[in-house]
Amino acid sequence: MHILVLGASGDIGGQIVKDLAEAGHTFSLHYHTNHERIADLVEVLPAEAVFEIIQSDLSTIQGIEHCIQHVQFNPEAIIFAQGQSNDSLFTEASTVEMDALLKVHVQATWHISQAFLPAMIKKQFGHLLVLSSVWGEVGASHEVVYSSVKGAQNSFVKALAKEVAPSGVLVNGIAPGFIDTQMNQQFSDEERQTLKSSIPLGRLGKAEDISHLVTFLLSEQSSYITGQVMHVTGGWMH
Repeated sequence: MHILVLGASGDIGGQIVKDLAEAGHTFSLHYHTNHERIADLVEVLPAEAVFEIIQSDLSTIQGIEHCIQHVQFNPEAIIFAQGQSNDSLFTEASTVEMDALLKVHVQATWHISQAFLPAMIKKQFGHLLVLSSVWGEVGASHEVVYSSVKGAQNSFVKALAKEVAPSGVLVNGIAPGFIDTQMNQQFSDEERQTLKSSIPLGRLGKAEDISHLVTFLLSEQSSYITGQVMHVTGGWMH
């Protein structure tokens, strides 16, 4: 299966690609600024696995269109692992920050799905998989805008799954809890310990915890699962 991965330079996106490569899939890889991480990722993949690499800024409409135009191989699956966070009081969030999050998480997901869905529908086969967040379900103080766009992603998954199910396209989401990635390195050791103690399984999540579920959801074993947003949280925030 050929897979378009948005945000492949992130910790989670990169781990997803590594795991899926072991299953023999091929890729179109998107990244925004971290060319070094993409280069390192390609180094550890089979030579024939990566068909193309696309650089674009999904926080602008122009960047979204640039990404779509530069995907030369129609994907049979799209994984939306792109994103950026915003940790601030809602009353202090700027219009620029709010617009960027809306474009990265919602409009990019809309437009990219819209561009490649027709080919999936014609083929009567395809997967869309959106990496959301537990905050999209329960909300988070100081992350109101982020929670809002993640909630929009969850609604997108549930609604689109119903629309395209008769065409053989499966649409699912994953809502991670606290995953120990570069994006979360701003937390102090004390804050991380407090978080860990609040998670019933007693540890922070790993990128592999997400990528293993992705691998399952893109396999034949999950062919009767669609319209679901699955929590990977260690029991946290349930």
